[in-house]
Amino acid sequence: MVSILLIALIALDQLSKLWVLANLKGAEAMEIIPNFFQLLYVENRGAAFGILQDGRPLFIVITLAVIGGLVYGLYGKRHELSRVMEIALVLILAGAIGNFIDRLRLHYVVDFLSFDFFGHPFAVFNLADSMIVIGTLLLIIQLFLKEEKAS
Repeated sequence: MVSILLIALIALDQLSKLWVLANLKGAEAMEIIPNFFQLLYVENRGAAFGILQDGRPLFIVITLAVIGGLVYGLYGKRHELSRVMEIALVLILAGAIGNFIDRLRLHYVVDFLSFDFFGHPFAVFNLADSMIVIGTLLLIIQLFLKEEKAS
């Protein structure tokens, strides 16, 4: 079940990026909710929020290490994981693999989700980034709940 979810999430991320490449590359932003949410094609050659631009070799090494650790945690320690922890690790792993595929294939990550909050633009991101953030939040919550039970 975990592997099916992982593959489905990676496929969703990659299909969304293929759609963006086919429909938004070189085009104007597509406004979905006026003054709040738009689809905007961006090539991110950096890390989170575009930091460390053109650090591709470093990102590949770090991503491989992260993916290795997540695969070990998810499959090697599976019997020790709660359901929430499994889902958190699947989300993080799917997001990491989704962006890794972009880096290998395109030499950049395709970002396209753009929000404005009270007239202030937020960093443009993608579904893989969302998976990583949601998975990390679940992981943190799970760790805090586990810590609370232990004390």
